This record gives sequence, C-alpha cells and structure tokens, in this order.
Amino acid sequence: MTSRSLPGKQTSDEPVRHAVRTYAAIQPELHAITDRYVAIITTVLDDAGINYLSITSRTKGVASFAAKAVRSFDGTPLFSDPLTEITDVIGVRVITYLQSDVVAVAQLFADQLTIIDDRDLGEETARDGRFGYASRHLLISSPAVPERPASVQVRTVLQHAWAEFEHDIRYKGTVPAELAPDLERRFTLAAGLLELADREFTEIRDQLQSSAAARRPDFDPADPRISPQELTTFLASQYPEAGWSRTDHYSWISGLLLELGITSLDELGGLLTSVDMDALITRMGYRYPAGAVRRLDDALLAVFGERYVRLTGNAHRIPLLTSRLEKLSGRASID
Repeated sequence: MTSRSLPGKQTSDEPVRHAVRTYAAIQPELHAITDRYVAIITTVLDDAGINYLSITSRTKGVASFAAKAVRSFDGTPLFSDPLTEITDVIGVRVITYLQSDVVAVAQLFADQLTIIDDRDLGEETARDGRFGYASRHLLISSPAVPERPASVQVRTVLQHAWAEFEHDIRYKGTVPAELAPDLERRFTLAAGLLELADREFTEIRDQLQSSAAARRPDFDPADPRISPQELTTFLASQYPEAGWSRTDHYSWISGLLLELGITSLDELGGLLTSVDMDALITRMGYRYPAGAVRRLDDALLAVFGERYVRLTGNAHRIPLLTSRLEKLSGRASID
C-alpha cells in the first residue's frame, strides 16, 4: 500500500517540497538578478583596471536546488530553510591569469562590495599539506542588488582547468575502484605541477615588467595612435608596481589619448610629469592594487578634468568618472 499524507498534515519532507516549488516559481527573477551581478562585477573590475580572462555566471537549476535542499548529515537535514540557507543559487566565476590577480580581485571586492564570507580553498588545501582544488570562494552582496547575495569563485585559468577536469571525471562516476588510488595520485601530481606553472607565469610577468624600461616595441608610423603594445610597455615602466590590465583596455585608452590629441609616448610622458602620483593615490584611497590602465586613467582625469569625462570613448562611464573627479577635486591640488 502506498502511504499518503493526511489532509492538512505536513510530512517531514514537505518543507523541502515547498522550498523547491517556491524556487521554481522565482527562478526567472533570479536569472535577472544574476545578470545584474555580472554587470556590477564587470564594471568594478574594469574600472579598477584589473586583468582577468573571463566572467561567467549561472543561476542554479531547479533540479540542482532540490538535490542540495534534501542533503542531510546523520539523518539530520542540513537546511531547515533551503530558500535562505542555500547561498549559491546565484553563481559568478571570475577567471584570472595569475594568482596575484586572484588576490587583487578579492581585495577589490572587499573595497567596493560587501563580503559576507571569504574562503581560500587553495590555502586550506595547502595547510593540510596537500595539492588539489584551489579557488577563492566569496559570498558578496551589493546595495544595488538587495534581494540576494552572490557566490563568486575567483581562480586562475590553470586552477580552473584542473577543477573542471577533476569535476568532469570524478562526478561522472566512471572511475573503477581499482583505478582510484592511481588516479588520485595523478590528480595530486597534476595539481602540484599547475601550482608550479602558476608561479612561473607570475615570474615571467614580473621579469617582463622589470625590463620594460629598456624595451621600445615596433610601431606603425602610419597609425596616429600610441599603439597598445607601446602603451603596455610604457605603463609597465611608468607604474612598475601596478599589474597588467586587460589587453582590450590598452586599445581603448589609446583611443582616449588620440581624442586628447596625444600621439606620442614622449608627449604622454611629459604630461604625466605634472602629476604627483603619490598625492593622487592618497586621494583615490586605493585599497586594492589598481591596474596600469586605471592608474593612467586617473592621471588623465586629474589633468583634463571635465574634458576627459566628456570624451566620446568615455560615454559609457560618465557617472563613474564624475564620482572619481569629485573625489580628486575635493582636496588640495595635486600639481
């Protein structure tokens, strides 16, 4: 005989069923909230000039939510209120090139957003004396999205490759028991090699930046712009403590320089000598390592003021620049 619950009486799994039904009803709204978080995170990272490879997102599916909602430990449900206690229904992933960029992203979020939780799973793995999964997991919120927090994973492209492959293999249930010890050893070896590769990539970047002053890349004399390659090298020398910015950002700010009539590195270098960068940094109050393009962006804003804000190439970020200009102009002169 099939057991049925009596009318008006809740079975032990009824709270979960109710949560899943409610989640299914609100999931379309959550997709919109996810998109808003992606826009906020993209704006924050781009405004800071921090280098990253990609930003992706997902809204937890109904089936995935249900599977998590019914989890228990020793017979006790893990979630008494799945709708509020499951905090990763909105997920965003930021992939960077270097481990130092992971740290920079986390520092930026702490400065610009609200951090509810911050777990460095790579550090936790290392403290256990192991190699394996490495990723920074942050639970963030923003006044612009008061409805829900977002779970954000930040990791390097190599950490991401290991995690995706490991997840794909382990969670398909295709590993025969007799192969498990050898595969565990191989996964551990791969994780160690990738950690070493991450360190080597950082060393490569540092060496390139430290030698930037001695290099002058080829450029096309027919192109009136300062080329992105020239600008990358120049800014690495001008701001040696700043990290690289995204490749497309060098092209974008090169266009802004052309709008300002600046067509040579000599002209740009002469202009920047009028800016007290230490004073500018104090005014901006950076609590994160601003990227090279952001550093130049602030310098140009300090020199040209409203003219810079109104450039055609800045049309998409007038409110951001206006806010930063107010911060700069509210104190003593930097010249």
